[in-house]
Amino acid sequence: MIVKPFMPRLVYFEPKALEYPLGKQLFDKFEKMNLEIRYTTSHNQIRDLPGDNDFQKYRVAKSTLVVGVRKTLRFDTSKPSAEYAIPLATGCMGHCHYCYLQTTMGNKPYIRTYVNVEEIFEAADKYMEERAPEITRFEASCTSDIVGIDHLTHSLKRAIEHIGESEYGRLRFVTKFDSVDHLLDAKHNGKTRFRFSINADYVIKYFEPGTAPLTKRIEAAAKVAKAGFPLGFIVAPIYLHEGWEEGYYHLFERLDAELPQEVRKDLTFEFIQHRFTKPAKRVIQKNYPMTKLELNEEARKYKWGKYGIGKYVYKDDEQLEIQKHLHVYMKKFFPEAKLEYFT
Repeated sequence: MIVKPFMPRLVYFEPKALEYPLGKQLFDKFEKMNLEIRYTTSHNQIRDLPGDNDFQKYRVAKSTLVVGVRKTLRFDTSKPSAEYAIPLATGCMGHCHYCYLQTTMGNKPYIRTYVNVEEIFEAADKYMEERAPEITRFEASCTSDIVGIDHLTHSLKRAIEHIGESEYGRLRFVTKFDSVDHLLDAKHNGKTRFRFSINADYVIKYFEPGTAPLTKRIEAAAKVAKAGFPLGFIVAPIYLHEGWEEGYYHLFERLDAELPQEVRKDLTFEFIQHRFTKPAKRVIQKNYPMTKLELNEEARKYKWGKYGIGKYVYKDDEQLEIQKHLHVYMKKFFPEAKLEYFT
């Protein structure tokens, strides 16, 4: 199945967004595309989405873009991936059943893009200055799949080039989409690691609707690596299902077969096991009532998290099995690659 580049069904503009050059550019672009444009004082005030019920409105919200201004320029931390999350966008057009954005976005999963990019970059510069001469890593995909909308906004491309000109900055992001062509000529200077989320066939088939097929992700990975970007893969969420050992072996086997040899220098992997919270479970079961996703709390280990919000992860013996198998697969097919972390 081919997933076309995202195009919003509805676009909302916050008034102050039109005071910024990018806001004006996006307004002109969407007007020429004859997209439905509405206005809102704030994304929190959006009430009139089309749909006869919450189920329908949720899906319309997933295809709604809100163009606004990022008010908070204090960056959240983003361990273990990076020191800070750089806030370019929020929300995602994908329908991954397990995604933690299910709870952070609540019942209004609009995609929001922020047009005050220069102010965001200035804030990033201050963080780099404070930590210099240490390297400061910024994660651009904590609250969104930024690649999925950047063919419209080019905010990510500007961030790549801004960090590329810095002395102590590095940029990272991950995607399940393949709309990368506009990024290939970005002047990254080797300071942006472009990562792709990959998974076993079972997980992609049943839990990742609305995202690019694995083959397209791998093709896009080859493109960006050939453009000189350091490349990485996140295997996430690692999900225990019937035949999972063979499923993940086949994933690495396929990645090895489809990824050209010449793009494998400086390759990194990150392994993230499936986890969920009680609030996430409620939202997932509401939005995807027919999901096959296993959310049995009794079968999991409870792990305390930040801000007192705990999560359910796999039990210790299962985690050891996951680590053992995936590490063996990685070393078999990509012996030069680096495992950055397992969590």
